[in-house]
Amino acid sequence: MTRQELTRLTGSGNGECSQNDCPNIYRDETDGGIVVQGDIYEAFQPPPGEALVKIHEHVMREAIRALGG
Repeated sequence: MTRQELTRLTGSGNGECSQNDCPNIYRDETDGGIVVQGDIYEAFQPPPGEALVKIHEHVMREAIRALGG
């Protein structure tokens, strides 16, 4: 999967997040899946092939609004 296959649901794309380096939520246009970008979170060790990331609640709310919820 490439970044071009993702639709960014959060972040205005200007200011300090203009380089896509802030926590964001994306929709994978190939299958409608959700991809989350956030800070690594180490509360426990997830199974192989998975990772924990932490994003702020306001980012999740913004994504839900973008999806029409």
